[in-house]
Amino acid sequence: MISENVVEVRGLRKTYKGLEAVRGIDFDIRRGETFALLGPNGAGKSTTIEILEGYRDRTGGEVSVLGADPQHGGLAWKARLGIVLQSTGESGTATVREQLRHFAGYYPDPRDVDEVIAAVGLTEKAGTRISKLSGGQKRRVDVALGIIGRPELLFLDEPTTGFDPEARRQFWGLIRALRDEGTSILLTTHYLDEAQQLADRGGIIAHGELVAMGPIDELGGADARVPIVRWIRDGVLHEERTREPGALVARLAAAGEPERLEVIRPSLEDIYLDLVGETDAIPMNEGSAR
Repeated sequence: MISENVVEVRGLRKTYKGLEAVRGIDFDIRRGETFALLGPNGAGKSTTIEILEGYRDRTGGEVSVLGADPQHGGLAWKARLGIVLQSTGESGTATVREQLRHFAGYYPDPRDVDEVIAAVGLTEKAGTRISKLSGGQKRRVDVALGIIGRPELLFLDEPTTGFDPEARRQFWGLIRALRDEGTSILLTTHYLDEAQQLADRGGIIAHGELVAMGPIDELGGADARVPIVRWIRDGVLHEERTREPGALVARLAAAGEPERLEVIRPSLEDIYLDLVGETDAIPMNEGSAR
């Protein structure tokens, strides 16, 4: 029987020289969904993903990725993964088509090279050396290399860093197409609008702990989404959270029209910042532990 989950994490811990980078987190990623793991630098996000990819051993807990323990995943298991790192440095003399043909040879059932090139929007650049491509085009090559092996699970680490707005939206279309084909995706991004556009569910990690998890539009729970009514009266700024903003506005108006009256519905960014707090001040940078 095929499991409904492609990733299962229970009590995951990672310690570096006595410092806990990941503190007993639990989460699942379902087959065919896009899951966004969000968090500031140093929160434990990169460490968690590297453990799932099999690049880093864990200190404690249980992890299953595509039915296997990543610490002991062999070549056949690795061939079922697609990994798009934040920066790959692909800038050699090979053309786009040559590079993809080379990588396709590593997999037992690769996608058709020209179909992948078309899927990432590089048909007109197939014969161009990768070193001659723009930054956005090189990023598309990264994704092409990540999907050429027909992965069941695709890791996308900050996939649109450096993209202009138009390129980002075109890239989003590609990711949606992969999801529609049944590819499970683990996405990390600092662009919260990107997470909202692409992810079915997500988790927010801070100080090595998962502080929220669930459908992307419900992260933080109902209380985090209670509207805020803000106004000025007699030169004093007032602010009140209420589930009935219309009623509050009516009461305020009955006592005389307040200045700068606004009703604010918390965005994902507002909720995220409330949840992570001052995590940018964490003393350990994940990169220092690599």
